[in-house]
Amino acid sequence: MSLRTPQATSRTPQFVPRKRRGAELILLAVALVICIGAYCAVGIGVEGRVPAFVYKLAAGLVGAALVTHLIVRWVAPYADPVLLPTVITLNGLGLAMIYRIDLANLENDGPDADTLATQQLIWTALGIALFVVVIIVVRDHRKLQAMTYTFGLAAIALLLLPLVPGLGKDINGARIWIGLGPFSFQPGEFAKICLALFFAGYLVVKRDALALAGRRILGIDLPRGRDLGPILLAWLFSLGVLVFETDLGSSLLFFGLFVVLLYVATERPGWLVVGSLLFGAGAYVGYLAFSHVRFRVDGWLHPFADPDANYQIIQAMYGMANGGLLGSGLGQGSPDITPFSYSDFIIASMGEELGLAGLMAILLMYGLIVERGLRVALVCRDGFGKLLATGLAVSITLQVFVVVGGVTRLIPLTGLTTPFLSYGGSSILANWVIIALLLRISDQSRRPAPAVVELEQDDATQVVKIR
Repeated sequence: MSLRTPQATSRTPQFVPRKRRGAELILLAVALVICIGAYCAVGIGVEGRVPAFVYKLAAGLVGAALVTHLIVRWVAPYADPVLLPTVITLNGLGLAMIYRIDLANLENDGPDADTLATQQLIWTALGIALFVVVIIVVRDHRKLQAMTYTFGLAAIALLLLPLVPGLGKDINGARIWIGLGPFSFQPGEFAKICLALFFAGYLVVKRDALALAGRRILGIDLPRGRDLGPILLAWLFSLGVLVFETDLGSSLLFFGLFVVLLYVATERPGWLVVGSLLFGAGAYVGYLAFSHVRFRVDGWLHPFADPDANYQIIQAMYGMANGGLLGSGLGQGSPDITPFSYSDFIIASMGEELGLAGLMAILLMYGLIVERGLRVALVCRDGFGKLLATGLAVSITLQVFVVVGGVTRLIPLTGLTTPFLSYGGSSILANWVIIALLLRISDQSRRPAPAVVELEQDDATQVVKIR
């Protein structure tokens, strides 16, 4: 008698990690060269010399990258080798651009100007530390499914925190911040992670019921009426964020995330149709009912009709036009004259000094992160992991699309931050957590089958042999 499992040939636990470790080290080296080179280029462009602190910065970045790499290889040896170097590249370019804007502010406003690069460097270090904690603590992403409704309640609590009197802060017309002493924190950044966990856990259980088709209209199977409850609740919830927190970007992000995951879970195009109709209805109602939505739409359609009100978007357009194809060069442009060029409009700053070519390279890196995240979802063996990886990748996709589309006037401006590039502690921390979860799911999915043990039983002697 023979009991067999699939043979393990060259894919042994010792061979695969070594190969991937070497590839990731090469990519990390390229990422660090780009980051440190960007700092040097900024210093030469603005001051005519390499910054004096660049050697300490280089040592810190190399040390952090190597430690992070070793920890990932230790606790998640089969994780995707491309995600971490790509994220480090984006984060380093964001730090270099914020430093460049700091130098311009110091030149124009003197020593009293706000300097943000050092604060962003501290937030980056905290983000990497949180990344390490998450990837060490979460050894199996499937265990998170047991806390599905806990994550749902946590997301609601985080989104409601800015509405608490005395805790919430109204900044630039949006009430999406809370004040913690001298610091401001945006809880919605972590709410999107909790919502992705909740949606994945909920839909993996309810997808069979939600996949049942109702009436067929124009060749599309629409969902049954009694199954519309979840999407209607998500729609009302996103409208609530829009109404009470005047946050158009987060409203679009949360609703879009749920609709995409609903489609992926059920494979029913009817949900996309229903979601699109609800989105259109909500956008129209928002335009009629809320002045800040009308202001954004009018600025999108006719920015030069009111140059004073639309000064930010106009300056961003002039800056990107000045950058042209290859850019003015790091340190050679004037991104500082665009309001919030270090946060909401850092893409415009990149477009001015790196040009269309540099901006396309940045977008390709975001596309690479999303592609690797969706690939993780494809190879994942469990339904919860598939939906979670998809949700995390889609959250980055929607955020980048909304930000870049708003800055380039493809869509109305919404005010979200650009992941890993923009200034902001809450954004950096939350996005590093997203990468940690993607790497954890990737490691679980890519692990090869265990080595084969073949048992043979001799009927004559009743002896079991292992070969």
